[in-house]
Amino acid sequence: MSGSRSSSTPIRASTSPSWTPPTTATTRTSISGKPTKKRRELRKVFTPERLVLARKRRRMTLAELSRQSGYSPQSITAFENARKNPSEETLSSLAAALRFPLSFFHAPPAPDMVPGAVSFRAPSKMSAAERDSALSCGSIAATLNNWLEDHFTLPAPDVPTYTDLTPEHAASQVRADWGLGEAPAPNMVHLLEAHGVRVFSLAPDCLDADAFSTTRHGTPYILLNTRKTGERGRFDAAHELGHLVLHSGTHTPRGPAAEAAADTFASAFLMPKAGILAQQVNNASVERILSAKRRWGVSAMAFAYRLRTLQLLSEWRFQQTAKQLAQLGYRKGEPGSTMVRENSKLITKVFESLRADKVPVADLAKAVHIYPEELNHYVFGLAPVSIRGGEQKTAPTRPGLTLVSP
Repeated sequence: MSGSRSSSTPIRASTSPSWTPPTTATTRTSISGKPTKKRRELRKVFTPERLVLARKRRRMTLAELSRQSGYSPQSITAFENARKNPSEETLSSLAAALRFPLSFFHAPPAPDMVPGAVSFRAPSKMSAAERDSALSCGSIAATLNNWLEDHFTLPAPDVPTYTDLTPEHAASQVRADWGLGEAPAPNMVHLLEAHGVRVFSLAPDCLDADAFSTTRHGTPYILLNTRKTGERGRFDAAHELGHLVLHSGTHTPRGPAAEAAADTFASAFLMPKAGILAQQVNNASVERILSAKRRWGVSAMAFAYRLRTLQLLSEWRFQQTAKQLAQLGYRKGEPGSTMVRENSKLITKVFESLRADKVPVADLAKAVHIYPEELNHYVFGLAPVSIRGGEQKTAPTRPGLTLVSP
């Protein structure tokens, strides 16, 4: 057996389901919303790549952007190919049509997301426009991460790669590496962040992607659909961790086989064999499944499937159980679930630090050259709702997150 790991000292996790990682964000430098003269001058340089990024983010064709902005497709193509620079008036029209600040197009090129190195949760459902829009979300999330790394000390990446192990064995090994034992995995977002994974939310118009992961310059990223139930969100997070562990590299395996491997990893990571066997759920009834699955924080369907994989349910019994669960509404959701969607420890601490320093969230959006509404998309469901007066409350399963100035 072989595997590669980062050289940094791993953060060991407690086996308690309520475990949260140690401090995941500490202030490194003071935050200033005022750009230097040199930075103001740099903003006047048009960046063609950002026009392409913005257009793909909004899923606009050249023809559509032409209709929205009043400029010909030929002109827009010339701008994107750096054959011609738009005037400030022209760029202002394009920015308005694309719903990005003018400064977005004067900033340096955003971090790129290489399609071949990205694992999508549901690739077969996506059109090229949907894929490009999701990748653009990833580029903006990486830009936000760069800002966070410039101003805060974040956990170093500590995700092992086991490309030569079976998904079941790889999941068991990662559990051992991270000190999880056979107990239920803790908050998956906290766990990922503690091991250096940057977790962001997918924008609402990119939910076709469901979720995706990639590694860029050694930093792993996961973007999640935070509009799902808590149980399904945990499985998505573990599925994307599976891709990072099993399929890291510049040419990530794609297709049904890769997705099935990530599903198997997620199932084994969230429901370790020894822990399930100790629960004595052989030939479990639907009622027993609905009760037992709560311990592991997974969906009823995922738990039933795990029982079949471990041969605790026969194929016939599993098919009958799956039909009953579907009739009860468990095919597409978790009726009656009280599990709250898992949030981010890291982003919460960032916002707390900003409030303590009296830095409006709008200044963070301005620093990364997007509007606050766009910033909301990348933290939706991951951080507490911030409201006037300093009071905070935990976001519900489907929160309407609105960031306001402290």
